[in-house]
Amino acid sequence: MVFQTYKVKFLIIDNLFVLSQLNSSPETIRLRNNMKSKIAFIINPFSGTGKKEDIPALIKQVLDPKLFEPEIVFTESRGHGTELAKSFVDKGFNIVVAVGGDGTVNEVGRSLVHTNTSLGIVPIGSGNGLARHLGIPMNTKKAIHQLNHSEPILMDYGLINKRPFFCTCGTGFDAYVSTEFAKGKKRGVMSYIEKIITGYFSYKSQNYHLQGEGIDLNTKAFVITFANASQWGNNAYIAPQASVQDGKLDISIMSNFPIIAIPTLALQLFAKTIDKDLFMTTLRSEKITMIREESGPFHYDGEPYEEGKEIEIQTIADGLKVLVHKRY
Repeated sequence: MVFQTYKVKFLIIDNLFVLSQLNSSPETIRLRNNMKSKIAFIINPFSGTGKKEDIPALIKQVLDPKLFEPEIVFTESRGHGTELAKSFVDKGFNIVVAVGGDGTVNEVGRSLVHTNTSLGIVPIGSGNGLARHLGIPMNTKKAIHQLNHSEPILMDYGLINKRPFFCTCGTGFDAYVSTEFAKGKKRGVMSYIEKIITGYFSYKSQNYHLQGEGIDLNTKAFVITFANASQWGNNAYIAPQASVQDGKLDISIMSNFPIIAIPTLALQLFAKTIDKDLFMTTLRSEKITMIREESGPFHYDGEPYEEGKEIEIQTIADGLKVLVHKRY
């Protein structure tokens, strides 16, 4: 009788363990089984303005060695982050961390979509729009420390003529400024503001035709932003209501405005209220086609490119695992 009682208890405990494994994330299961996560850090030495040589030592100092087995590499050229990230996915790494700005996040993230490898972010760029949207600290040490207390969520990403973006993409004045900023040797916020001020007087708006689900709009615009996340970066909220988990893009259209309106627009941009301004129109769609008068600058995740007259933009729901601070 005693033997039967112990046997029943053992079966109950065993079944509870199996159920707990089924209801747990892979990260939790690894911890229960005393397995470390393989984590790679891809550092862009050209992002932002600070020194990057000390980051590997900081990672080793702050990252919890009980949880992670880290590997640290530096990018050597544009596009190298994509190659490195793919190699880590192929090696079965659990997490790949982009150490850089939104451009670095884009390079790394495009190799992680629709895989079991999670994207981590340590923001050291000029704008850091996606990191800010996700609540990741701007302090490098704090961002690394948060990885010790993080969990993966599924987020949407966008495609611009089949190229991935994760924060925002767009055309108009912001694409023009991104192009001019990329040409310059100076980095940082003040350099970006300088390009905005000088560019305002030389930029000429275009006419656009937008077609999508219930959308057929002809407009002349100063800026058109297709937002997966809510901001350009530096807490400039061009699409305050945008979410990376709603399966939609927020399309923020800023029409031409007089110079006297600049202070108000700037305040609204940082106060998360620009979508209420009379010079703004906001649309929402899963997929949209934009036709413009001529080819020219276009940006995605802050990186400038040349695109043609007709551009197709769409969102892909739940396509990327990204690390955020644990909610519970």
